[in-house]
Amino acid sequence: MTYRYTGALALLTLTLLAPPAVVASEPRTTVRAADRSDTTTTVHHRTDTVDGLEIFYRESGPADAPTIVLLHGFPTSSHMFRNLIPRLSDRFHVIAPDYPGFGNSSMPSVDQFDYTFDRLADVIGHWLDQREIKRYSLYLMDYGAPVGFRLAVRHPDRVQSLVIQNGNAYEEGLGTFWDPLRAYWKDRNEKTAEPLKEFLKLDGTRWQYTHGVRDVSKISPDNWRVDQPLLDRPGNQAIQLQLFYDYGSNPKRYPAWQAYLRKHQPPTLIVWGKNDEIFPASGATPYQRDLPDAELHLLDTGHFALEDRGERIAQLMRDFLTRHVSAVQ
Repeated sequence: MTYRYTGALALLTLTLLAPPAVVASEPRTTVRAADRSDTTTTVHHRTDTVDGLEIFYRESGPADAPTIVLLHGFPTSSHMFRNLIPRLSDRFHVIAPDYPGFGNSSMPSVDQFDYTFDRLADVIGHWLDQREIKRYSLYLMDYGAPVGFRLAVRHPDRVQSLVIQNGNAYEEGLGTFWDPLRAYWKDRNEKTAEPLKEFLKLDGTRWQYTHGVRDVSKISPDNWRVDQPLLDRPGNQAIQLQLFYDYGSNPKRYPAWQAYLRKHQPPTLIVWGKNDEIFPASGATPYQRDLPDAELHLLDTGHFALEDRGERIAQLMRDFLTRHVSAVQ
């Protein structure tokens, strides 16, 4: 059966290139052999110590190529980029960290670490500094948007371009689906937390991957089989509820993020699963108010668009990034 949430928060939750500032439909495309990003580039799995925490990351591609920093969403980790990385790393230096409390990074308790989006951005920013990565493009998805926009506002000179995939920065993108979260922000207690806990269970995790996709058989169950045991670790529910609560700090930042976009006009590619109930397409189109040259592609898929339309997104990214940042030829 189809598992559908109508009242819980999901935080935890096209011609090949359309002309700028035009919403593109999705044509059937043929990938040229030269553009198939099949590559033998090795993906490395590494861990750095940052602010006393072990930060795990995946890395691939030439060290001297333009860097793409991939910032993951809830409830997953850099695992969500496992297929995208090799599709880009023949031309680009691609790197994807796990936030504290996620994936293979350290998971201190809520008493040991301040699980806020400010702190997540601090840690990722310090990690980038430690790696001496001073210029990069950002891939912003779900939680990756509030982390990445904090980094961009702090250091606008470092951001070469943005790729935004179901990552919100506008009030229009927070519909009635978010009402339970708003209740939690307003009055945090066991009663308001209860509906949010559904997104920490297996059915909620599976739903995020399968809702809105055209063919559920294309979505590997490995996704929720990887994510769920990590959510089920002792102490992780408290971490996720704390981040659910702190997400209320993000809408207050939207005006500052929008001001950053208007002032700096970073080249921006928007690839958005239009069937996403968590971050619907109503959150994608407002970007064009502040970024009139942004390239917007609404894809016929759901929240985790890479699982369903990964090849298409990789094609669009390769073309976009090659035009806007220097690439390895």
